[in-house]
Amino acid sequence: MKKIVLLVLLVVFSFSSCEKDDICDANTPTTPRLVLGFYDINNPSVAKNVAKLKVVGDGMTEGIVFNENAIGEAKYQTSGNSISIPLKTDKETTKYTFTYNSGNANPAIIFVDEVTINYSRNTVYVSRACGYKTIFTLNPTNAIIHTAIPSTNDTWMRYISVEKTNIENENETHLKIFF
Repeated sequence: MKKIVLLVLLVVFSFSSCEKDDICDANTPTTPRLVLGFYDINNPSVAKNVAKLKVVGDGMTEGIVFNENAIGEAKYQTSGNSISIPLKTDKETTKYTFTYNSGNANPAIIFVDEVTINYSRNTVYVSRACGYKTIFTLNPTNAIIHTAIPSTNDTWMRYISVEKTNIENENETHLKIFF
């Protein structure tokens, strides 16, 4: 009898110490990326597809190529009118190089713009399973610094409009780029 009681107590204590699995649900919002929309400079209300665009983060050698027929480069997405790019969670600036007509054989029609995004960061607790996420607020006085590379060239991005200063999710366009 003592053995049965001991066995029952052992089973009860074993199950009572079990914890719910801490798995972060894939639908839980995490650190959002910056959403860029591309628009026609001649008709600003019309979204414009961009192809042969290569986006490279500062300090990186490879980037994301938005190109239907890239030769010798990774192909991630065909042409489209928006992209999402990550911001650094450990710094308050992130710099990207945008190469338009990337991979073209004629260097005269390849244009490179550098965009620096300035922001503040706020770390927010999500849950025990998911940990923390960072939300961003674009700097109100100089959110975007935009230059051509080399600086003697014209920028292919004619105008960058800040649409949303708070970057809390990826459901909206934060910056509109007119070209």
